[in-house]
Amino acid sequence: MNYRIKKFFSYYRPYLGLFFSVLVCAFVSAGVTLVIPLCTRYITKNVLAGNVANPLKEIYQVGALMIFLVIIQNACNFYYDYRGHAMGAMMENDMRRELFQHYQKLSFSFYDEEKTGKLMSRITNDLLLLSELYHHGPEDYVVSLVKFFGAFVILININLKLALVVFAFLPIMALYSLYFNKKINVAIRKNYDRIGDINAQVEDSLSGIRVVKSFANEKLEIKKFDYQNNRFLESRKNIYRNEAYIYNGVNVFIHLITVALVVFGGVSIVKVSLDLADLITFLMYISNLIEPVQKLNHMTVQFQEGISGFQRFMDILEIEPDIKDKPNAIELQKVRGDIEFRDVGFKYNEDQGYVLKNINLKVKAGEYVALVGSSGVGKTTLCSLIPRFYELSEGAILLDGIDIKDIKLDSLRRNIGVVQQDVYLFSGTVLDNIRYGKPDASKEEVIQAAKKANAHEFIMNLPKGYDTDIGQRGIKLSGGQKQRLSIARIFLKDPPILIFDEATSALDNQSERIVQSSLEELAKDRTTFVIAHRLSTIRNAKRIIVLSDSGIEEEGNYEELMRLNGSFACLYKYSLGSL
Repeated sequence: MNYRIKKFFSYYRPYLGLFFSVLVCAFVSAGVTLVIPLCTRYITKNVLAGNVANPLKEIYQVGALMIFLVIIQNACNFYYDYRGHAMGAMMENDMRRELFQHYQKLSFSFYDEEKTGKLMSRITNDLLLLSELYHHGPEDYVVSLVKFFGAFVILININLKLALVVFAFLPIMALYSLYFNKKINVAIRKNYDRIGDINAQVEDSLSGIRVVKSFANEKLEIKKFDYQNNRFLESRKNIYRNEAYIYNGVNVFIHLITVALVVFGGVSIVKVSLDLADLITFLMYISNLIEPVQKLNHMTVQFQEGISGFQRFMDILEIEPDIKDKPNAIELQKVRGDIEFRDVGFKYNEDQGYVLKNINLKVKAGEYVALVGSSGVGKTTLCSLIPRFYELSEGAILLDGIDIKDIKLDSLRRNIGVVQQDVYLFSGTVLDNIRYGKPDASKEEVIQAAKKANAHEFIMNLPKGYDTDIGQRGIKLSGGQKQRLSIARIFLKDPPILIFDEATSALDNQSERIVQSSLEELAKDRTTFVIAHRLSTIRNAKRIIVLSDSGIEEEGNYEELMRLNGSFACLYKYSLGSL
């Protein structure tokens, strides 16, 4: 907790100059607010009572002073409102960048468990409310404390008995506010969870909108959304209900204090222990006493929202990446592409059984290896261990004789290209998406990569060629076109090791032939792992690895495995040629 407190205040460090200038302006503004009623008291008590030689001159001079004070106050208000909000926004910007950078460090296992909508809520809603706390928190505390204690001292000096009448109400008002603030705190925490649930529901539904429409399940999605939306509405209502209790309760106290002042002040005037000018001054200072209390109530809600957001922010930030570089990790130089699995075992977490066990496998540089086996046997998992998308539970994987755990992650992954069945393309142009394989590539390099991937021709037929916007996730392209762009991306990256994860299983026959041709071109002279369901992808593989629950069950080329009449032959016959 102590670490979190230090972390919370650390975000002020780059903006200390701006922070203190904002506080000074807030202090000056609050001080001016206290001085203006005293100017009014001076006029009513001295000038209008005939206690000065030249009353008109005094009124003009005091009026000029009040105008000057108002100008100073508004200049300070403008500065701390504008610059304070800017400071909060800059701190929010720093935190959002830090959180996004941390997201990039977390492994697949983290994203397997977390919902994208909730992670988005952390980086948007939570930090927005937190920036308001960073800006308004110190500034509002300064203004409130200066006004409250300043008014307290002034009123005691004017009339102690009447001041005690006013302050008698304040402890009761504070206890009342604290009671409902606790209720608001509980409601706010629920509200945060529920807005995350809404974001997750929306993200899930919109990402799968084509599936929704294909099953005509729009009403089901609306029903699911309504459930989450109504839960969020109830939590908001709960917050607003308790806020209403607080604010309206405080208003009742304000009216009671005013009534008490009028009654006790009137009695004091009759008894000649108080004059009218002092009573007017007391009434003017009520707002300076009550406004800080109201602001502190509002700040309590803001504080709870901001701190809840900060706790959620830190909950993510404190998750240590389970896959990271060793202190002495090396940078790969010339990669041949020899891969060796030594007694490899893997399970997703300690509570589950092994997905892979006793895997021993040597793959020579430039070798083309196909992985087959029944669904769920761990083919994709095995390949995901090579670029360390997941960490081994036991054993070791060696690249050119070096344990991959001793290699820097970015160096390891730069030398591995992955082509998946579910192609992810980013919003933007064709050029941008291919260039993702090598961000500093020239357009000519991009075009050459597209030609190798058999993508250049269809790209040139697009409305703007390489500058065509393909929409979110490449929605404007066919499956085969998207796959060819992903292959062009890998051609541009030019890695010595390739992983094809069921890259053609979702394509029609014509698209498959084109993509398969591109894949074969890409695989030349590279160490290649192919996970395939379709026989056409692996028939020509010189080496086929058959995986089962117990590990590697069979190994050989297509003809050898068919002659064995074992697991591979059984898979082939069962799937009628579609592995």
